[in-house]
Amino acid sequence: MRNEDLLLLVSRSMPYGKYKGRLIADLPLHYLSWFARQGFPDGEIGRLLALAFELQHNGLMALLDPLRKR
Repeated sequence: MRNEDLLLLVSRSMPYGKYKGRLIADLPLHYLSWFARQGFPDGEIGRLLALAFELQHNGLMALLDPLRKR
């Protein structure tokens, strides 16, 4: 994980799929879990989806709250 990835979670939108346009940090856990089972896509989006999954799965989404207020 890179430090700037946390900022990207609260500023980058999902580029495709059912939740297209929703911030990656706001994707539901069941959707991220599906990616975890099927395999995350390559590249930046996959890295961010995996990070969002880990944060949600471990109850750490509150870490993003200060970043959302920027």
